[in-house]
This record gives sequence, structure tokens and C-alpha cells, in this order.
Amino acid sequence: MTIQIRKLDSSSAGFKQQLDTLLAFEASTDDAIESAVATILQDVKARGDAAVLEYTNRFDRVSASSMAAFDIGQDQLQAALDSLPQAQREALQVAAERIRVFHERQKQELGGFSYTEPDGTVLGQRITPLDRVGIYVPGGKATYPSSVLMNAIPAKVAGVAEIIMVVPTPDGVKNQIVLAAAAIAGVTRVITIGGAQAVGALAYGTETIAAVDKIVGPGNAYVAAAKRRVFGTVGIDMIAGPSEILVLCDGTTDPDWVAMDLFSQAEHDELAQAIMLCPDADYIAQVEASIHKLLPTMTRQDTIRTSMTDRGALVKVRDMEEACDLANAIAAEHLEISADNPQQWADKIRHAGAIFLGRFSSESLGDYCCGPNHVLPTSRTARFSSPLGVYDFQKRSSILFVSEAGAQTLGKVAAELAYGEGLQAHARSAELRMTKPA
Repeated sequence: MTIQIRKLDSSSAGFKQQLDTLLAFEASTDDAIESAVATILQDVKARGDAAVLEYTNRFDRVSASSMAAFDIGQDQLQAALDSLPQAQREALQVAAERIRVFHERQKQELGGFSYTEPDGTVLGQRITPLDRVGIYVPGGKATYPSSVLMNAIPAKVAGVAEIIMVVPTPDGVKNQIVLAAAAIAGVTRVITIGGAQAVGALAYGTETIAAVDKIVGPGNAYVAAAKRRVFGTVGIDMIAGPSEILVLCDGTTDPDWVAMDLFSQAEHDELAQAIMLCPDADYIAQVEASIHKLLPTMTRQDTIRTSMTDRGALVKVRDMEEACDLANAIAAEHLEISADNPQQWADKIRHAGAIFLGRFSSESLGDYCCGPNHVLPTSRTARFSSPLGVYDFQKRSSILFVSEAGAQTLGKVAAELAYGEGLQAHARSAELRMTKPA
């Protein structure tokens, strides 16, 4: 069974509408999920540990008698790390170190500032870390140690004092590589709970779980709905949609490489999106042939087939300049520029979650071990959102030290504006600090 992947041409009539239809994705709100999540969150808020214990036993098919059963000690995390095959352990450690180095550099670029005006007034900005964050890690069939590293390490680098990781363990089965990643990343506490009840416990706090300041990390529809509902009580990173890759290709890369890059996102999910833009019709045909050739070799070929049939495309464009214009309109999560001189095209890109330059920069390297974060904006939100980073675990405070001389000049300005807004107390507060009130 082959892939019936759509082929579009930017010069054809109706192309814009075809592209808009291809890109359209709205995370449907399931009323049953929303209702269930609302009930769970309210229950956790009201009953705390008892509700979390009840829901976790039910949904994960376990029979814990207390919340203590869900705590994973640091000795167990270290034991999980020690139990891994050497090659796997070393790969985790190399990836973690690269992620740490990148985010340390990011932290250096985010320092506060201050400046002193001639009258002695000092103004500035102080940057401080969040006190406590929660990291949600999917469990069950999914195994995402890379997500542990990508979420926990920036928090650690930012200076977050307490990192609480929640991960569901259906049937009580604990994933050793996920626990090992938590050990490497410096997670403070691991609790084997998941779903909306875990989000509620992190947001509201329970008898045994302290409320956090922010919740990050991916999850299923219930987790996404819960994060959306608790936003405002706590911060969240984002509500992520299906994974995306957009490949801009000038026709000089091995077509098998590009086909596999498209597969690398399509295998995530039937709703994932994989698109290629190229000005060379013959090359597009070669990539299509590679897709058909390589698909039968993929263990997740059914998922890839559905994804690429429903949401994938090979797009013929006039030239690479037009490809860049379309890339900015698409604002993809992952953008590969697979070309001889990728930088000249990268200079034209304004909207993308992550930009991979050159034919050797496969998106999969970014997912695991290059260093930049793989938690990226999806569904065109790269137009206004950024990758997860150190800045997501810090907040800014404005610093104002007004000198006596500064209060004289600034007081006049503030009072004038305050009276204009009808706020007399604001005006008088400023005027009282003036040695010669107006």
C-alpha cells in the first residue's frame, strides 16, 4: 500500500486555498474530555492526595494505598542510570551535556541591567528564577527521555530550586531510561502520577505535593486540557499541536535523505505534518520515488502513511525566494534548509521554531543531542512564540530607585498625567515627595 501524497504547484490557480486547507489544524475541543478534566481538577483541588490516589489507581491500573508509593527516591534514579547499557548511558550523558552548554550560553545572554541617571535615579531590571516548577513526562507506550532533558536542564540552568517531575506508570511499569534521564538532569523529585490529576496536584498542591509556579512538558488531550484550565493559577509553557517539518530544498540533497527527514516527523503521529518546497520538478519526482521505496522499511509505516496522505505535501515553487516567502507564511515548528548555500536563504526566514541549515543538519539531531531545545512552537505559533529555554524558568522584576532630585522632575510629570486620568491620590503621592509641590 503506497502513500497518496498530494503534490501542489504554487503557479497553479487556487494554490493559496489549497495551501490554507493543508495547513488548517484546529485542536478540536472534546466536550467529554473537557467535562472530565474539569471534574478531576475540582476534585483534586478539594480533596488533594485522596483524589490523586483514587484517579491514579483507576487510570493507571495500580493499587497503591498511599501517595508514598508514587515517590521515586534519588537512589532509585541513580540505580536506573547505573542499570542502562553503557552506550545508552553515554548517549544520554553526551546529550545532556550539550543541552546544558547551550542553555548556559543562553543564560549569559539574559543578564539583568541597570543604569544611573544624572540626578542619581537608578533604573534597571533584575532577573530571578522561579522557585518551583513541574515537568510532565508522558508514560505508557511513550518513552521520552529526551523530553526529560529538554525540560529539566534549562530549569536547572536557570536556577530553579525545585524541579518536580510527574510521569504516569500504567500497570506500575517504570521506564528505566526516563528515570535515568531524571537523574542526569538533576530533577529534585519524581512522582509516578499522570493525567489531569497530576496537573491539578502540581497546580493546586496537595498534602504531599507542593504547588509549583509553572508546568511544562507534553501530554495527551487530557493533560493539554488540564494545562489550559490551570493557566493563570500557574504558568504553562504552551499547548503544543502535532509535530511539523518543512523542508526547503534546492534539489542538491540525496532524495533518500529528504524522504527520511519527512518520515521523521510523520512517524510521530497521524496528525503530524511533513511538507517539502522545491523549485525542481524532476527532484520532487525523485523524492516521491524515495518515499515509496523507503516506506516499506519503516516500523511505523502505517502512521507515516496516514500522516503524509492526510497532511503531507510536495510543493513545486517558482524559486527558492518564493520557498522562503511560503516558509514565513507556514511558520513551521522545524524548518530544514537543505541547500548548497543555506545561510543565504536562512537570512530571509522570519518565522520558524528551529532552523536547520545544510543537508547534514537533520531535524532528528536537534530532537536529541545538538543542544538547542526541542520544545518548539507548533501550528503557526512560531509567528509569535519561541522555543522553550532558560527564559521560561525566569521572570523579570523592574528596579526603580528614585533620587530626591529625580522625584522633583518626575513628580511634576506623574502628577500632570495622574490629574489627567482623574486619579488624585496618584498625583498627591508624587507631589508629597517634591520639596516645592506644584
